[in-house]
Amino acid sequence: MYFKITTLIASNKISQIWINFIGCLFIFSFSCNKIQNTNSNNNNKVIARAYEKQLLLIDIKDIVPKGTSHNDSITIIHNYIQNWAHQQVVLRKAEDNLNNEEKNVEKKLEEYRNSLITYIYENELIRQKLDTLITDKEIENYYSEHPNNFQVKDNIIKVLYLRVPQNAPKLDKVRMWYKSENAKDRKLLEDYCFQFATDYYFNEEEWLLFDDLLKKVPIETYDKEQFLRNNRFIEIRDSSAYYLVNIKGFKIKESQSPLSFERDNIRNLIINKRKLEMIREMEKAAYDKALNDHEVEFFLPKK
Repeated sequence: MYFKITTLIASNKISQIWINFIGCLFIFSFSCNKIQNTNSNNNNKVIARAYEKQLLLIDIKDIVPKGTSHNDSITIIHNYIQNWAHQQVVLRKAEDNLNNEEKNVEKKLEEYRNSLITYIYENELIRQKLDTLITDKEIENYYSEHPNNFQVKDNIIKVLYLRVPQNAPKLDKVRMWYKSENAKDRKLLEDYCFQFATDYYFNEEEWLLFDDLLKKVPIETYDKEQFLRNNRFIEIRDSSAYYLVNIKGFKIKESQSPLSFERDNIRNLIINKRKLEMIREMEKAAYDKALNDHEVEFFLPKK
């Protein structure tokens, strides 16, 4: 036995619907896993109606995952039916307030379908055949051929820095080592930082955002560009540590960005260019073949 639930739009019979709904859910939660074994009449039981549309028992047979508890099953079924009714009401509201031309979505659906199928095919073509190997020479050539395309949007730096506790030993030596270009001093500094520093960075050939350094070192400045122009070696002390910074190089924002900072960007640009070229070539080859095979014909009046 099933309770019949009718979704009454804009009525005052919600409480009665709710009582019937709860009773129905208890039966559904017990029998949903057996729906496939019931006859077609049971599967076609109407469990909700919104205007002229009906929701059938068979429509909800797969919405409750296997092993779901009794109470959770009731909640899932309840939410599904309520959402279905809500969607139908909103859809009717839209249909009632749009003219026939606005409601004619067949053309738009066809255009969307065509675009989606083409997009899926093109992506599969790219996945199978696109050459993603980019040489350093290609990157360098692209960079030199498009100099105006590469400007830094923020100040960037090459930097060496370290943070050591105030009670760390040999700070006088450290102040000398971090400024030195001597390979022996660099080795001594690296060994020292490995033992005593709480933070350090020695990859001075890599460009970093100046703002990233400011997150680690308590530098106070109101004019970042001017600060970079006027400071090379920086020593700062706070309540717990010493900070030593050697700015090896910098680029002010809106100046030309260095190649090493743009390598990944250029690689992506080259790959995207290859994608577009592959798609254009595929489209042209397919179109030319269709014309040659007389799969495409034009029946236009002569000018």
